[in-house]
Amino acid sequence: MSNTDPTTPSTAAIPATTTTPRTSAGTTGPARTTGPARTTGPAPLPSRPDPTPSTDEVEKDRARRRARKQANGLLGVKVVSYLGALLAALVIALPLYFVVVTSFKTHPDIYSDPISWIPHPFAPENYSYVWNEVDFGQFLRNSVVITAVLTVVKVVLGVLSAYAFAFLRFPGRNVLFLLVVGTLMVPNEITIISNYAAVAQLGWRDSFPGIIVPLAGVAFGTYLMRNHFLSLPTEIMEAATMDGAGFLRTLFRVVLPMSWPTLMAFVLITAVTEWNQYLWPFLMSDTGRVAPLQVGLTLLQNNEGPTNWGPVMAGTLLASIPMIVIFLLLQRSMIKGLTAGAVKG
Repeated sequence: MSNTDPTTPSTAAIPATTTTPRTSAGTTGPARTTGPARTTGPAPLPSRPDPTPSTDEVEKDRARRRARKQANGLLGVKVVSYLGALLAALVIALPLYFVVVTSFKTHPDIYSDPISWIPHPFAPENYSYVWNEVDFGQFLRNSVVITAVLTVVKVVLGVLSAYAFAFLRFPGRNVLFLLVVGTLMVPNEITIISNYAAVAQLGWRDSFPGIIVPLAGVAFGTYLMRNHFLSLPTEIMEAATMDGAGFLRTLFRVVLPMSWPTLMAFVLITAVTEWNQYLWPFLMSDTGRVAPLQVGLTLLQNNEGPTNWGPVMAGTLLASIPMIVIFLLLQRSMIKGLTAGAVKG
């Protein structure tokens, strides 16, 4: 006899039910019976890179910092350079501007208080007054003659003597060169008395030879050109000698074409120096027949007195125009010579 309660249903009689999961399309599919259990926790974070930078990145960072420092340093240098150039321009330009403005002022306007930086009234007649008052044209011609002759003589003698000291071999060459250079240490004022006595004995007072001959020394030109000749490549000189070129042919066909910028600098320095000569021409010029322009400006100041600076400034500007023109012309030649040498070298 069984102990089972007849009112309790038997588990064997109840059919087993299977839960079928629903797919995304709404249909049922087979139940998952294998595989790892699903977890409902948060998704894992992606792995982070190593915070320690590589060697290449460190070097790149250092290079960037160095470049930044160099750029800042260059910027500072440029700023200082521009400020220095501006200061130099002001130091040079302000006096020149004052000279130009004064040359167009009347006598009362020059001594106005406060000072006026613009001429009022405008007085261009100062220039015509200068040209007619002291025979400005005659003084200008004298200056051109003296400067041209002295420049040609000094350049020719300076180039020839420098070429001899640089390439010729003769006894006592170095001693003689030191004696020539030593004359640069002697001021011209020391030799005035002896030169004056010699010129007076020769009867050259108030004449062009009396002004030109004592000023024809070429110590500076010899020193300048000789040092430049020594810097030229010796192979070119040897090649010219092997081709049968003589002394003068080597000088004019080989040496001087390679020395064009230095030669132009020598010409420019000589021309400006001789144009501005004052003391010796003043002592040698008894009249205005051979007096240069600088002596003529002194006569103009004596005629106008020490207070009328308008005509004096006008004469000063007129006297500076020829040298400005020569400087612009020779500067272009110097630049052409430098660029040609750089390209051919």
